[in-house]
This record gives sequence, C-alpha cells and structure tokens, in this order.
Amino acid sequence: MSYASFTNSPASTKVPAHSGAGGRAIPGGVGKSRLAALLALAASTEFLLVAVAAYSAAVLYHRLTFLGSPDAAKYVQESLLISTLQLLVSIALRQYSRIQTQPRHVFLWSGASGVFFVFSFFISTIFLLKISEGYSRATVLAQAVSVLLTVLCTRAIWFSLLQPAIASGLIDARRAILIGDPSHCLQFSARAIATGIRTIRSFDFPTFRADPSVPARPGAIQVLPDARQLVADCRPLRADDIVILISESDAPAALALASALSELPVDVHVVPVGAIDLMAVSRITQFGNMVTMRIFQSPLTPFNRAIKRAFDVAAAIVGLVVVSPLFVIVPLAIKLDSRGPVLFRQTRHGFNNEPIRVLKFRSMTVMEDGDNFRPVTRHDPRVTRLGRFMRHTNIDELPQLFNVLVGDMSLVGPRPHATSQNEVFAELISSFSRRHNVKPGITGWAQVNGYRGETDTLEKMQRRVEHDLYYIDNWSLLLDLKIIVMTLFSRKVYWNAH
Repeated sequence: MSYASFTNSPASTKVPAHSGAGGRAIPGGVGKSRLAALLALAASTEFLLVAVAAYSAAVLYHRLTFLGSPDAAKYVQESLLISTLQLLVSIALRQYSRIQTQPRHVFLWSGASGVFFVFSFFISTIFLLKISEGYSRATVLAQAVSVLLTVLCTRAIWFSLLQPAIASGLIDARRAILIGDPSHCLQFSARAIATGIRTIRSFDFPTFRADPSVPARPGAIQVLPDARQLVADCRPLRADDIVILISESDAPAALALASALSELPVDVHVVPVGAIDLMAVSRITQFGNMVTMRIFQSPLTPFNRAIKRAFDVAAAIVGLVVVSPLFVIVPLAIKLDSRGPVLFRQTRHGFNNEPIRVLKFRSMTVMEDGDNFRPVTRHDPRVTRLGRFMRHTNIDELPQLFNVLVGDMSLVGPRPHATSQNEVFAELISSFSRRHNVKPGITGWAQVNGYRGETDTLEKMQRRVEHDLYYIDNWSLLLDLKIIVMTLFSRKVYWNAH
C-alpha cells in the first residue's frame, strides 16, 4: 500500500451528556463504576448461591434417602470447590461482562454451559484421583440439577435488573466515539442509544489523499499530524469503542484511519453508511481460505436440530399420555355434535416449503383443502358448536402431536398456513417463505403474543411473520420451553381464537 495522509483538521462535535433517572447527568466514570460494581455483586451472589445450592442438595438428598446428614466438612469443601470453579469459568469466558451486548437467552445458555463444564471437570477429577467412592452419584446429580436451576434463576434476575438500568442510562454499557458525516453520526447514535450505548463525541471524517512527496512502499501507512491530532483528541475521552462511519468515497481511507486509531486501547469498528441494517444480520466468517460476510445462516445447526428433535419426541410422548383421555372423549363428542369424520387432514407447507398433511379434530361442517380453502372468520357458520369450543381451547390441534412424532412438525415453530394462503402472502411479503426454514409448530412465538386468528389484512400477517422470524433467528431450547409455558398459561394465546 502506498503512503497515505490525512488533510484538514477534523471538526469535532460534542454530544450532550446523557442522563440517568430523573434527567440527572451521570459522568461516564460513575456509570462505568456502577456497572463494574453491579457485575461484581452479581458474580459474588452467584458464587454464594451456587455453594448453598450444592450443599443443600447434598443434605436434602441424604436426609430423604438415608434419613441422616452427610459428612458436613466434605460437602462444604465440595460445594465451595464447585462454586469456585463456576466463578472461574464465568470470569474466564467473560460471561458477566458480555451481558452488555448479548440477549437474555445467550446469557442464560452460557451459564448452563458453564455448569455442565464444571461438573464434567469435577467428576473427571474425582475419578482420576480415585476418590469417587466417597461421593454418591445420585448426590452429585442432585447437586448438578440444583446448581443449574440456581444459575439460571440468578442470571435471569440479574439480567432483568441490569438491562433496564443500562437502557435508561443509569449505568453505562459502552461509551462510543463516532467518526463520519454529522448526519450519519446522529442516525447511528439514535439507534445505539436504544441498547444503552452512549455516544460521547463525534468527529468529521478526515479528507484522504495520497502523498506524492513520499515514495510508495508496499504495506506502509504514513499518519500525518491531522490524524495524530484526532488520536490525541480521542485519548482523554476514555471511550470503549470508536465507530468509523464510511461512505463509498471514504472506503480507501478507512484502513489508514483505523491504523492510526489502533494506538488507543479501544475497539475500532467500521460501518458502511447505508448498510447498518445489512450489517445487523451479518457475521464475518471463514469460508474455506477466504473471509466472507455471511448475511443469513441455516437457523439450526445439526446439533441443535438433534436437540430440538429429541425434545419434541419426548415431550410429544408425554403429551399424548397426559391428554389420552381426550382422544376418547372428543371423538365421541364430535360424533354426537355433527355428522362427519372425527379427524381430517389438511395440506400445509412444512420445512423447506414441502407439503405436509396436518391432522386436526374436525371442528367444522366442511373439510376444505388446497385451492378450496377459505379462512375461518369470527362467528363463521361453518364452525360447529363443539368446534367453537375446541378451537378456542386449542383442543382441535392435539392430533398434531402425531405429526410431531413422525417428524413433519415440531412442538414449537411458526404455525403452518394452508397452501393457498401461503401462495398469496409469499407474493406480498418478501421474507414470508423464511418461516419454512424450520419445521412448523403446534404453537409458536406469534401465537403466544396474540397474533393468531384472522389474517384479513396484510399488516396482521406481517406482524405474525415478524414474530416467526424473531423465533427463527433467536432459537434456543429455553425459548421453546418459555413458549410452551406461555401456551398453557398466557391469556394472549386465546386472543382472536375462533
């Protein structure tokens, strides 16, 4: 690379001091110290609760099983070792410090992974040291379950406390300096503040030109006083991040500017102007011997698909056992209520847009399918008296547990629509078919948030699709469990049910 220079002294613009609760300005150092103190308190709380949980599980198991207390000294030492290991894993992997920039399910999953690693290490250690005979396997299992629940509950509570404080500005998440066109800086700052990232100063992007007076030398970058002054201006601000907002014309200078800013102990980011939304869904990844920007990826890895499938099969079997009386009562009630078969199959689109045959208890006087399908409306005369009750309580969907067992559906996923509906909305909503990148579900994120029933307007379907895509992009087993619990107990599930 030839020598490069920056000309024109960069103009700087101060961003007004951000305010915390009640509009009181909070200095950056205070916000940072508050965050550090809260994170330290959170980690310490988890350490103590993990130790208590491990010891309590051992005591409770021995009292229930052997009607006596265990060796207190041994299990106190063991519990402290487990909690220490959990704390060290959390610190080493920066799990608490990353709470600033990660969603809840990632924070919880990192805690669960840490517990798995800790107990794997603990069991391996006592086995290699040949002291495993002194520990009951059932006791260690009870401790693992107890510690896992403790970590998940503790982190869920701390996340719910920290995130609103970060978002409100009571404590700082990240302090950023922006470099670029002032209008672009304002737009970026407005978006960043929603996640607690505070813009503390912005600078104009320096003008870039080649310096003809200096001979070219491959790989060399010359930083002239303008860029050095920019570094000097940024240094006392003690930012966490510097974000360079580049237009197409600024691209050649971005590397030289970033190189100059590398003297500062901050993270340096480059964001192409006009591509913020694109960057939000992209990841830099290794592709063979090249580096690419991956925009979308398969929602579930093979491992995640295996986990989800195992959960689906186990939960569907349990569900069928629990609701088995209804498979006797409901068919009899349907026969007494109206003429026609008890079950009917309807063609819908499944994974990868492939057609599947979905089972349902018959709740209508007709069994429309394919191009003859007409969506159900409120007070639809085609719905039987019993059918109205079944549709409102979701009982008509229970036969789909068999679809889950055979692998056509999942317990949780985007609800499958009739093929004729899919064909219509796929033409109107560009991302509609992304819903089929995972298996359809008996229940889903859209349904538990009240987006079910009629889709007589494009806006209703768009909102449903938005929730489905959120589920696909943020899948976790914990999210599946949350949706199942909400399906059973949330009132929103029954909104617009008819």
